[in-house]
Amino acid sequence: MYNLPQRLTAEFLGSFALVFFGLGAICADQFLHGAGGLGLLGVALAQGLTFAVMFSALSHVSGGHFNPAITIGFWVTKRFSTTDVALYWLAQLVGAILAAFLLKAIVPDDTWRATMLGTPELARDFPRLGAMIFEAVATFFLVLVFFATAVDDSTLNRAIAGFSIGVTLMLGIMATQPFSGGALNPARALAPAMAASHWANWGVFWVGPLAGGFLAGLLYDSLYLRRP
Repeated sequence: MYNLPQRLTAEFLGSFALVFFGLGAICADQFLHGAGGLGLLGVALAQGLTFAVMFSALSHVSGGHFNPAITIGFWVTKRFSTTDVALYWLAQLVGAILAAFLLKAIVPDDTWRATMLGTPELARDFPRLGAMIFEAVATFFLVLVFFATAVDDSTLNRAIAGFSIGVTLMLGIMATQPFSGGALNPARALAPAMAASHWANWGVFWVGPLAGGFLAGLLYDSLYLRRP
């Protein structure tokens, strides 16, 4: 059993890695534009693989949330207290923000400015409500898969939980990024917005993912984890 500082450090590291490699891939795609850029698939793959790897490395320490939307699923199902949630969120946000500022410091200015350091953006004239629904639905399935593979003790897929969650994240980003920005994670949205000082449609990236995570945790727990 790991103590609280160890668990928070794991959440910090996982969130840092997710933002560093995820936003780094977006900046790399911009830098290589016209010369073998990564494209949407590459950007989604970078984030999905990072989550899968960090989950596999650190989930035995902290649970491997790395996302406030996953943690809120633990709160609504009474697996975490409000204090636990606040501390996990703090570790996740600090890790993500530091990763974004590090990228800002080392990536060429014209590269990160062209993408606002990967700050999620809504497509032109795309409605905020539609974007919020996109983020909520994609995050719902991300958290549902998390509970099904990493929380449910009866699952036979615990060994591939990291892979399953990472692939779900990748699919969610591929489906939503062109329209809503593909954050699926308030920490991943907040970090580049702070570093790039670019604030737009902010409610989409908090309300959507947190609502999706809340509903997914509640639904899976109510349907499959509460034994008669």
